[in-house]
Parts: sequence; structure tokens; C-alpha cells
Amino acid sequence: MNSCQKAKTDFSTFFGTQECDRGSAFGGDFDLSPCFTHYGCPNEMSDLPGVGRAGAKGGTASRIPRCAPSQRQRQTATTMARSPRPKSSFRPVFHERTTEEDDSILTQQLWKLARKTGNLNLSNKALASVPERLYDINEADADSKAVNLEQLSIKEEDAWWNQVPLTNLDLSSNTLTHLSPKIANLQHSLTVLTLHDNALVELPSEIGKLEKLMRLNVSHNKLKQLPRETYSLPELRHLNISYNEFNELDPDISDLHMLEFLDAGHNNIQSLPGGIGFLVRLTALLLPHNHIKELPPDLVNMRSLQKLDLMQNDLTCLPEDMGLLRKLECLYLQHNDILELPNFEGNEALSELHASNNFIMTVPKAMCSNLPHLKILDLRDNKITELPDELCLLRNLNRLDVSNNTISMLPVTLSSLAHLISLQVDGNPIKTIRRDIIQCGTTRILKTLHERALAKAKEDGSDNAVSNSGAGISVTRLSGGQAEDCELPSNYPDRYKLRHTRTLAVNLEELTEVPEQVFQIARNEGVHVVDFARNQLSTLPNGLQHMHDLVTELVLSHNLIGYVPKFISQFTRITFLNLSNNLLSDLPMEFGVLNTLRELNIANNRFQFIPNSVFELQGLEIFIASENHIKTLNVSGLKSMPRLSTLDLRNNDIDSIPPTLGNLTNITHLELVGNPFRQPRHQILMKGTDAIMSYLRDRIPT
Repeated sequence: MNSCQKAKTDFSTFFGTQECDRGSAFGGDFDLSPCFTHYGCPNEMSDLPGVGRAGAKGGTASRIPRCAPSQRQRQTATTMARSPRPKSSFRPVFHERTTEEDDSILTQQLWKLARKTGNLNLSNKALASVPERLYDINEADADSKAVNLEQLSIKEEDAWWNQVPLTNLDLSSNTLTHLSPKIANLQHSLTVLTLHDNALVELPSEIGKLEKLMRLNVSHNKLKQLPRETYSLPELRHLNISYNEFNELDPDISDLHMLEFLDAGHNNIQSLPGGIGFLVRLTALLLPHNHIKELPPDLVNMRSLQKLDLMQNDLTCLPEDMGLLRKLECLYLQHNDILELPNFEGNEALSELHASNNFIMTVPKAMCSNLPHLKILDLRDNKITELPDELCLLRNLNRLDVSNNTISMLPVTLSSLAHLISLQVDGNPIKTIRRDIIQCGTTRILKTLHERALAKAKEDGSDNAVSNSGAGISVTRLSGGQAEDCELPSNYPDRYKLRHTRTLAVNLEELTEVPEQVFQIARNEGVHVVDFARNQLSTLPNGLQHMHDLVTELVLSHNLIGYVPKFISQFTRITFLNLSNNLLSDLPMEFGVLNTLRELNIANNRFQFIPNSVFELQGLEIFIASENHIKTLNVSGLKSMPRLSTLDLRNNDIDSIPPTLGNLTNITHLELVGNPFRQPRHQILMKGTDAIMSYLRDRIPT
């Protein structure tokens, strides 16, 4: 028995040798002819005469029953047979773009919009080449010149004298491999040229003729260099060449004297040119994911630099005179080979220092006293074995991450950091604190350290370190290498520390009052930052008046303050005031004369309305009033604050948002979540400030 016969036997065994009744298969409602006995074997079918030969006579073509074509199908087949096949019946979805297709992208509608607004967006159009017509967009076309007066009276905006030159051209996210030299036709108008996410391998030298160009973005391409003429652009302020194939930066880049932003990250740059220090207007220098091993000495000449990103390079050290970058605020050094950190003397403005994944073994003690405004210190994944007690000098520190080091003990001085909200110590062999306490998080760790500091002070016989006539004392006080100052109470920082840090900070000491002589000495030492957060003060200390012409930052959060005295109006230099987490319900009218105030935080108090004196703060930029009981929103009052850019009103009792709030275009960051109003809905709030303001403007009655 061959395989076909065996298959037929198995088939018959399974289905039976009788003809199947399709009517019974469908419940007996159909009277259909038998469907099959068997199909037969392919080998047998090939032996049948006429099989496989179209139109062969004799023998059965197939044992499978087929339906005869209907009359309509026969007519359709006849028509198709008679009609000739078109030459181009279809176009593949993926095909090489032609010039005609690219030119058709620039429609008449886009053309008119660009002539009217000066902006042309051709991003994500799959362009293989730039439409030729684009380069003549600043020229008046024949149609606009030929219109008569009657047509102009109907549609005057189309007249050539009402059209503006092209200033912003976006060709990003296409497949461009080159740019025509005709780009020079836009030399007198173009200010922004966006070419990111293309396949450009070079740029034409004519790009150097764009004398008005201020922003150039060529990131995510295949460029290895820029034309030398690019470095002669007189107005260029923003240059992005990231995600390309640069091996070095051209020394001529120092000729871009107006440059303020440079992003050359994600390339193969080995070193920086010596003259880069001539970019004295640069505020942001981004060089991540390269292979830079050393920084040029003149880098510190960039006196305007605020952000420096050097992560994912091959650096082993930093310049010793980093302190010359006095405006530096953010420094990113992750994933390098750095062995030690400099003292950062002079970098008082530094607020973020990220140095994880290096080979740092120690934290310089001097660094702690030189960075009074540091808020984030990231030292995870290093080789640090010990943390210095001087960390308590980082009074504004919010986040400290020393995970995955070899630290065996945490200094008790960490408990004096009143603003520390995140302390990460996982991955260290700490033996002095139980693991379950560490797992409970920052608050529990700091509480444990504080209790141990108090116990240690008592063991040393310095009970006065715990309390001093209700005034309190910092048990973590450091003398800075100097003897105790007899003029200051023993529970306050000594003169040396005041003079060096310009900061008077006493936190977590349950203070109910502050001796007047403390402020007199602080004034003599030139202190301008006062921080008494996390105490039990019921109002501002009277002695604070001695520093009314010096204080620029005043922090009194987490106290029991129920009112603000009128002498607050005497602080003519104050720029930052934090009164959050107190018992305030109003502010005095004299508060409105603080014209130098830039940031005000009254969160988590008992305000039921925004005090009228706040609306008189003409210089206020950031206003935080979350976690109160504010019920209404005074838009007219907010309108009188021209510089207000951040408004935080989360978690209040506001039941309606006036649509006219949307007209306050100076507000760029608005927080309204956690209020009982119904409109705007939560989905719109989650989209951000722009969506909220647009929603409100659309509902202004006309």
C-alpha cells in the first residue's frame, strides 16, 4: 500500500466511507448535493489525462467540484480581456522620491501661510530634496503682482506688500542628504534653520551667508564637519550639532562671539580646541557621550557659563581653578574616570553637582564650605569610604545620593540639614544603623542620627548643647578650626563660619526666640542669608531688623509663625522669602513695598485668599501658595504682576477658574491640581500650562 492509499484509508476511517450530508451538518435545513467521497492522491491526479493543461480534452480536470461562473463574472472577464492594461497600474508605497513629488509638498496654502507669518514648517514630509520653489519665497510672485485694485480690496492680505520675509524654516525629520547652495537666497531674513533628523553628510558653504541666522540645529545627521564659513555667522547664538560623527571641534568655533548655547553631545570628539575659552557669552556647554580626556585650561574663561554637561566621557580630573566659573549652576560629570573633586572655591552659585559612576574616594571638606547653595549632590557608584562632618555646611541641600559606595558610618551632622528630603545610602556596608531603619527612608534615618547627636552631647556633659533658655542650639556645630567665640552664644555658628559662608543657619533646634546679639554679629560679618527653618518661632525675631539692608534670602519655614510684623517692609534687598508650613492667614499691607522680592513661598498655611499686598509685588516671578484654603482667584490682582511666571495654587478650595486668567501670557508655569472646580477638567490640567491657558482663552465671552 503506497502512501496515498494509506492516507485514503486513514481519511475514510476518520470520516467514514459514506458521502457526507452537508444538510445534516447544518441542522438539516439545507438540501445540498454530496460534497465529496475523497479528493484522491496528488500523484494519482497527475496521471489523469487533461490535468494541468488548459483546454485539454478528455479526462476530468479535477475531482474538486467547482461552481460555474455567473453571468456577471463572465461579462467582467470579457471586458477585462478586451480593455488594454494601463501602463502604470499602481505605485509602491516605498519608492524613491522624485523631484516632482517633493515640489508638490509645498502647496499653495503652505506658501501663502509662510508669506503671511514668516514661518514655514516642512518637517516630517519624507522629503528627499528641498522644493526648488522655496528658495525664491522672499520674491514677489507674478500672481501677487498681477492682481488689480478690485481684487486687492477683497483680499488685501495677499498683496505682496503685506507679506513678510521667511524667518523660520523647519526641514527636520525628512530624508535630506544635501542642501542647495540656493539657501543663500534667504541671507537677509532667515533667523532659525532646523535640519535635525535627516541624512545630511555635508552643508553648503553658502550657509555662511545667512547673516541674520541665530539658531542652527543639525543634530541627528551624518555630519563630520561644518563648512568653515559657518564660523563667521555674526548673529549665531544657538548651535546644536549633537548626534553626528564629529571627531573634533574646529578651532574656528571660537569666532562665534555671540554664541550662547552649544550642544555637541553624542559624537566622537576626542579633545576640545584651545581657543574655546573665547566663547565668553556661552551659558550652556553640552558635551555628553564623547571621548574627551582632558579639558583645556582656558575653559574657565567662560565667565557666563551656567550649565556644563560632561557626562559619559573619559575625564580623569577637573581644572583646579573651576572656581572662576562663578555663574556655574549645574555640573554633570557622571560616568567618567574622575579620581578626586576640586574644592570648587568660587562656585557659590552651584546648585547641582552630579558625579556618579566615577572613582572618587573622598569628599573634600573645603568643598562643603564653598557651596552654600548646593541643592543636589549625586555621588553614587564611587569609591567613597567616609563622609565628612562638614557636609552639614551644605545648608540648602535637598538631595544627597551616596548609594553603592563603601561607607560604613553616617555622620550625625547630617541631621542638621533642615532641607534634606532625600538621602540615599543603599548599597553601603553601614553597620552603625540597623537595616530596617535604612529601609524606612530619609525621615527615619535623620531622626536616628539626630537622637544619637543629642545623646552624644549629653555624654560629653554639654547639656547646654541641647537647650539654652529656650533658644536652642545646633548640636552639630562646627568651629571651623577656630576657638569658641565668646561674643556669640555657644549654640550658634561662630564668627569664622558666618564670615566664610555669609549664612546664619540654625535648624531643628526648637527655637522660640533668637538673641538680638546674634543678628548684630551676623551683620558685622556680612551675612546675607538667614535660615531658621524647622524651629518653633511664633513670629519674626525682632533682632532681624538689624540686618534689614543686608538680607537677600530669608527662610522661616516649618515654624509656628502666626503673623508677620510690619518691619518686614524695611528689607530692601530681599529676593527670596520662604514662609511655608506656618500658621499664617494674612500678610500686612506693608508687605507690598518689597519690590526686590523675586520668589515668595507661603504654601501650607491658613490663607483663605491671596493677600492684596502680594498683588503689589511688581518684581515677583515665582509665587507658591499651594496647600492652603484659598477659595477665589483674583485675576485682576494677578494681572498687576507683570513679571509673574510661576503660579502654584495646588490643593486649595478654588471652585471656579475665571477664563480671563488665560490672558495672562506672562505665566509660563501654572499648577491648579487638587481644587474642587469642574472646569478645566483633570485631563486638560495634565497637559500642562499651554493647554490650560488655551482652554481658558477659548471660553472668554466675546
